[in-house]
Amino acid sequence: MNSLSNTPGSEGRRRLLLGLIPASLALGACRATPGPPGRTVATTPPAAPGPGAPAAAPGPGAPVVAAGAHQAGIDRPRQPQQHTVLTVYGLAEGGAPTAGTLGRLGAAIAELSSGAASGRLAGMSPGDLTVTVGVGPRLVSTVDPKLPGAAELPTFAREERGELTWGGDLLVQICASDPLVAGLADASLSASLVADGCVPRWSQPGFRPAGTGAVRNLLGFPDGIENPRSAAELAGHVWLPAGGPLAGGTIAVVRRLRIDVPEFQAQPVSGQERVIGRHRDDGSPLSGGAATDRIDLSAKTPDGRYLVPAMAHARRANSLASGGGLMLRRGYSYRNAPDDQGLLFVSHQRELRTFTATQQRLDEGDDLMRFVTATASGTFLILPGFDGRRPLGQPLFGTTSTRRTP
Repeated sequence: MNSLSNTPGSEGRRRLLLGLIPASLALGACRATPGPPGRTVATTPPAAPGPGAPAAAPGPGAPVVAAGAHQAGIDRPRQPQQHTVLTVYGLAEGGAPTAGTLGRLGAAIAELSSGAASGRLAGMSPGDLTVTVGVGPRLVSTVDPKLPGAAELPTFAREERGELTWGGDLLVQICASDPLVAGLADASLSASLVADGCVPRWSQPGFRPAGTGAVRNLLGFPDGIENPRSAAELAGHVWLPAGGPLAGGTIAVVRRLRIDVPEFQAQPVSGQERVIGRHRDDGSPLSGGAATDRIDLSAKTPDGRYLVPAMAHARRANSLASGGGLMLRRGYSYRNAPDDQGLLFVSHQRELRTFTATQQRLDEGDDLMRFVTATASGTFLILPGFDGRRPLGQPLFGTTSTRRTP
């Protein structure tokens, strides 16, 4: 989709502050066979152990409850759905949402995902529909500029910055196994938001193959292997600390990355693998082992060369190399046109520095980056989870919060 522009007037701003939505809306282990020396070849698609509780993951399309300590669509469902529509909105200049605004949005999400608002989905079952909401740094700063999520992203290399495609006040990511459900939910929520004066800045649908664990992107390589793999890793690297006002939230980074897919695919497979640092057929690291094994950055050939090249993406983006923590990545491919396709990058982390340190290292030298250009970007505080007793956004924009003028 293209960027959208609409400038709300004072009446739109008034409606926005009164409320955005009417009250009526409510890679497990691979089975491997011997391969070339120093590696194994998976005979089934790589499946990283999913994050979160050890209970069995629900089947494809199984309902996902919106309420909880964390919003759905981050670690629930364990395997990201196949389709997404991600939209970034702006608020009227100087505007900030009230607790009631986000509370009604949370109620609408709960109704849509539970099937209680099936009329807004053309009578279709919501299936595994999830909606994840975040607020941008400007809005977080109106409460306290020292809070997590108040910092903007710095400038990075190879960016095509647009007025509407950089930053933003409100992130709404809708995911579902059924693309029609995702599209209808997006249309319903977007219509209500726009009617109340919210400004759509840019929107992007995305897709990913079916399967468990890491799945292939448009380059043909499994993506998202190096993710947190346990509840302990999620607690240490993704969720904001317990006991704080934003416990249960996380910091998201969203970037639309246009990739020169034909140019990359023109490289011989061996060259592609050196750029990525993994084997294309199963995603296993060039340092050896199975796809789910951690990369051995110190592994060398008998003549002293690194098995994972110095400028390979898997090395440059590795958390041990960047000095940052782990990111929970739930990316999607996109294709708007033959010359506009690539990756809708979505990552969740406890600290923004986890992403910025990694991206700065990629800018300093990464063979993959010559094929990549960022065309949209933003960071958002993903609000803590909500339920009937704690509305969405209440910890940040509740009546006891002190707001500062932007």
